[in-house]
Amino acid sequence: MAISYEELTDKHPCYARGKRGTTGRIHLPISPTCNIECKFCDRKINDYEKRPGVASTVIKPDEAIDVIARALEVCPAIKVAGIAGPGDTLASDYALKTFRLIREKYPELVKCMSTNGLLLAEKAEEVIETDIDSLTVTVNAVDPEIEAKLNSGILYHGKHYTGKEAAEILIKNQLEGIRKISAAGITVKVNTVLVIGINDHHIAEIAKTVSEAGASIYNIIPLIPQHELSDSPRPTCAQIDAARQQAEPYIDVFRHCQRCRADAIGVPGETDYGDQIYLKRISHKDTFSHG
Repeated sequence: MAISYEELTDKHPCYARGKRGTTGRIHLPISPTCNIECKFCDRKINDYEKRPGVASTVIKPDEAIDVIARALEVCPAIKVAGIAGPGDTLASDYALKTFRLIREKYPELVKCMSTNGLLLAEKAEEVIETDIDSLTVTVNAVDPEIEAKLNSGILYHGKHYTGKEAAEILIKNQLEGIRKISAAGITVKVNTVLVIGINDHHIAEIAKTVSEAGASIYNIIPLIPQHELSDSPRPTCAQIDAARQQAEPYIDVFRHCQRCRADAIGVPGETDYGDQIYLKRISHKDTFSHG
């Protein structure tokens, strides 16, 4: 059974209240593919960029257990095993397989997963069955007109959708999925990428909507200008704070996100043993697809 939101504030660095905690986590780069085309996302295989969507390799579920064992040897502070990419965790079955293995081999670890939510509604029962403790869903808009400015398209059940139609499908599935997961007692965190001029005046509506759907905590991530939004301005501290103030009447707001890599290991903002564990295995360019 999933631990409570209150327990997560002590055991998971992404839920710690006030000052950043001292708990470590391991991100397992299990998920190789994605099914949506965010205009700000540039997934890469490398060993130097410090941002989401980046990993030095992609491993298989049966390798994850060995990686966890090695990570615990060098960083006993690790209490959380998470899967946050580098692709989407529900676009393949690797993440769910990995969580089942972790449940058997390391039941004491807190298990968390991140997803774009496109397939969350239909895979909710499978997600619940893995006994994860928390789920993060990236929701960048709850208005299809706004979402269409942030997402070029989706690949959904073998068909490619674009524009407002794609946005409507994505938002519907995200909110339905959040309802199902939260109803099962699993803590849901929502991430929103803050893009000035597109969704910065939409934050209150997102926060209110996802809170009503069952989300417990909200994380606003400032845009890293890249890919199709490389010319967009980087949000200032004042703009980030204003967005957080929009959200706070509706939901708890997380304030110390480190924008971790998909293969991060250690205490966020303090130590990172990723190079030591993954050994800089490969350095070739992007191997991801949207399929």
